[in-house]
Amino acid sequence: MKATVFHDYGGPDVLSYEDFDDPSVGPSDVLVEAKAVALNHLDLFVRNGIPGLKLEMPHVLGSDISGIVAEKGEEVPDTIEVGESVIVDPGISCGVCEFCMKGEESLCPTFGILGEHHRGGYAEQISINHRNVIAIPETSGLEYVGAAAIPLTLMTAWRMLISRAKIQPGDDVLIIGIGGGVALAALQIAKTAGARVMVTSSSDEKIKKAKDLGAHLGINHKTNAAYHRSILKETNGRGVDVVVDSVGAATWGKSLKSLRKGGRLVTCGATSGPIAETNINLVFWKQLEILGSTMASRSELRDALKLVWDGRVKPIVDSVYPLSEANKAHELLEKGGQFGKIVLEP
Repeated sequence: MKATVFHDYGGPDVLSYEDFDDPSVGPSDVLVEAKAVALNHLDLFVRNGIPGLKLEMPHVLGSDISGIVAEKGEEVPDTIEVGESVIVDPGISCGVCEFCMKGEESLCPTFGILGEHHRGGYAEQISINHRNVIAIPETSGLEYVGAAAIPLTLMTAWRMLISRAKIQPGDDVLIIGIGGGVALAALQIAKTAGARVMVTSSSDEKIKKAKDLGAHLGINHKTNAAYHRSILKETNGRGVDVVVDSVGAATWGKSLKSLRKGGRLVTCGATSGPIAETNINLVFWKQLEILGSTMASRSELRDALKLVWDGRVKPIVDSVYPLSEANKAHELLEKGGQFGKIVLEP
């Protein structure tokens, strides 16, 4: 089969479209013929090299995959049929530890992500345990490109907002850096939960698009560096109930200042850097909660997908490239100009 791989760490130029061994199919595995695979910022981090992460080279990126079941092992249940359209749950866990037994797979000590800790979906085919395969209902009307834009970002946003921050109807939610997949999923999930959503971006165009999706307020943090003051003004000095911040060092202090007393900051990443200064006085005096969140459990993903299947949350796709031009797609993602997901087609 054909796959896009890298043999050494580096920039987009290390990505190579080449022949690669066909995957083997174990007794409990499903062979998925990939129809689309979406990019995540995680792909950039892995390609550049994550300290402490040792990969079997050449490595195949790609966490978000949609496709068709081409083959299945003899132990795969009849509920999964050859020819069925599916998406792939990118979380890999042991299934037997104390956390997996509680249905908290993303806390599993051996938890890994497809395309990061395991070879992923920048390929024509992928073999995966049948528990990671989810059928796409025909009634959803989803095409493969849109379906690939869903799993990782949707599950991440759902766990952040619903399971960790526990948003309620009427909450004010601030999303830092609208435009990426997690932020856009968070915007839509928060709206379905009855929250009022505010967003920041360095792009007026992205802010306009976010408002079209239901954002109440958009602030350009390039022209309004003290955006937290605008948030306080908008909320009559109270602050927001929840801040979603996956930017990290560049926005951390202002995110904390944007919160009401007893407010919650939830984070799933740090695209601008992981080392940020925290005013501890602010944390204890305002009794703030700082919540970490990674991916989601199998059940959380399936709960979140109900919103997609019935059309309340829609995949937002920025652009589509052939798999052979993954390097160009990476260049676009690195520039940060996209609004929504960038998707590859094998």
